[in-house]
This record gives sequence, C-alpha cells and structure tokens, in this order.
Amino acid sequence: MTTSPATASVGAPRLRVFGAPLRYIQGPGALDSVGAQAALTGRVALLVADRVVLQLVEDKVRASCEAAGVRLEVALFSGEVTPPEIDRLCAQVRALAPTAVIAAGGGKGIDIGKAVAHALGAEVVSVPTVASNDAPTSKIYVVYDDSHRLLAVEHMDRNPSAVIVDTELIARAPARLLLAGIGDAISKTFEVEQCQRAGGANIYGGAGTLAASALAALCYDMLRANAPAALRAVERQQPDAALENCVEAAVLLSGMCFENGGLSIAHAMTRGLTAVRGARDALHGLQVAYGLLVQLVLEERDLAFVQELVGFYRSIGLPTALADLGVTAPTEAEIQQIAELTMTAPHVRNFQRPLDAAQIAAAIHGIEAEQAIAAAG
Repeated sequence: MTTSPATASVGAPRLRVFGAPLRYIQGPGALDSVGAQAALTGRVALLVADRVVLQLVEDKVRASCEAAGVRLEVALFSGEVTPPEIDRLCAQVRALAPTAVIAAGGGKGIDIGKAVAHALGAEVVSVPTVASNDAPTSKIYVVYDDSHRLLAVEHMDRNPSAVIVDTELIARAPARLLLAGIGDAISKTFEVEQCQRAGGANIYGGAGTLAASALAALCYDMLRANAPAALRAVERQQPDAALENCVEAAVLLSGMCFENGGLSIAHAMTRGLTAVRGARDALHGLQVAYGLLVQLVLEERDLAFVQELVGFYRSIGLPTALADLGVTAPTEAEIQQIAELTMTAPHVRNFQRPLDAAQIAAAIHGIEAEQAIAAAG
C-alpha cells in the first residue's frame, strides 16, 4: 500500500487523541476468558443477547463466569436497538446492579449491550459472534426509532473494558458476514488519509494520530494479503492463520482506525445507499466497499490503481457496481438521491476539497460506466 500519513496540517495544532479498548483477546476458545475479564470489574455480570446468540454462547459464558466467581444473569434482546427496548432491559436488570455487561452478537447485539451498560454505569465486555463490522472495540452505539430509522449515535464514556473474539464462532458464521467486515475495513486507510488532510476530528473530538494512519495502512495490507484465504477458512468452518489476521484487521484495526483516524466519503455514502431500493437491504460493509470506489474517483486516483482494486473486489465478491448491491438499472433520480443524501453525512466534510452532490453523482456515473464497459468486454 503506497498511501502515507498526511504530512501537512490544517489550521492551528490541536490535541491529538487516541482511544482503544483496555483488553483485546482473539483466537479459538477465547470465549473461555470472558469470566476473568468480567471479574476485573466486579462480581456481577449481565449477558445481553438475542435468542440465537444465547444458544451459541450462554453455556460457555456461564461456565467461565462461574469459574471466575462472577454471578451471571441473562437479559434477552428483542433484536432492535430502540429507546423502549433500552428502557425495558434496564428496568429488568437495574436492581441487579451489574458491574459488567457482556454484549454478545453482531452489530446490534453489541450496541444494545453498550446502551444498557451506559445507562447503568457498567463496564462493557463485547463478544462479537461475527466479524461483519467494527462495533466491538468502539465507544459509540447507534439507536433507532420504532420505524427502524437512525435516531442517534450515542457515546459511552470510554471504550469497552474487553473485547473477546472467539474465532471458532467467527468461522461458523456465514462467509458473507466476514465479507461485509472486509468491505467495512478496507476503506479505512483511504478515509483516515482524507480526514487528516481535511483537518477533521476523530470520534474523540481530537486530531488523528500518526498511529492511526499506521494502523490504517496495516489494516489494508492485512486484508489484501489474507482476505481470500480467510473466506475459504470460513467456508471450511475452520480458523487458520489467514482468518486470524483478517479478523484482527476487520475488528481491532478497523475499529481503532475509524475512531482515532476518522471517516470520509466511503462511509458518508451509506446515508444515500440506505435510501434506495435494493441497496438499503445490503450489509453495511458492502455499502462501504462500493462507497470507497466512489471516493477513489473523487480523489482522482490513478485509473490503474482503481482497476487493480476492482479486480481484488471481484476476486472475493465485493460489489463493484450498484447492481451488485441490488440496484438493478439505477435511474438518474436514484443516483441523484444517493448523492444528495450523501451530502447530509458529517463525514462528507472530511475530504481534501469541498464537494457537492453533482460531483458525487458524476463519480457514481463514472463507476457505473466503467463497470458496464468491463462487463460488456
């Protein structure tokens, strides 16, 4: 990867801020350590998960907590992170006064655990059962309204006290979920670079660090080197070195990159993509992967560089056109809608120059035309 940290700053120097989870534990059988990590916070823990995830993790979590001398209670998550659901769970367990909330599952499963812990003043131990996103390490969580529309992005006081990634669980999850995690993570080196060039703030409100840039470059390199073999490992349901490297990139590095380095156009694009037919149902990481191609066009990257990345996308199944996200024969109105809604995302400001909807629409047209030519040839 040839991108390098920004060497120029915008405006006066300001505080550089770097945050991370206190402990990150990854590998086959990592779930056995959850009790010891919960015990570092106190003697009462709450496991929050939906019914499917409980079947996957409850027995091991309970045995681990018992071995560590931690009392464990369970709260069943309904599946949507809404204010009424947060209030319901908090009312159910407030008298328990847990010192740790073990948040298990995918993105929403971890977010509901964070929300409950935040409301109760407890620490978070996140236990991702898929590697589809970068939520496990971060201090933020997303809340939706009853119509499943984004309501707010909330911030805990600090990052999780522990992140426990059992790759035996990850290897048994559908391969498309790991693919989404790869798509979410592969954009980070480019988004961090743009955020720093624009002088944008990271999730902590400070300037990005050189460490964030270095981690973003490492994240990209690890994905490029390991993603194909990692996906094959998931098809075999057997963790190996490639899967371990890919999961570390998609969970740990990706999470630290977006919080400490910042986001840009690739993630801003999800505001528009979630509003149009087909794409609204695509996994977040697949939307981000397409958004990265649009960002690279806006950056005026060398065509050969973009084409080489597109080749990598195709080799593992990442989307290279709107049709791959479910938007067959996109209309001009749909492309314009995507572009206009992208402009409403705060990350759109984290770019080397000011943009408008017309430029974003033109970049989308460029990607679509290029892929149409490639398909015809």
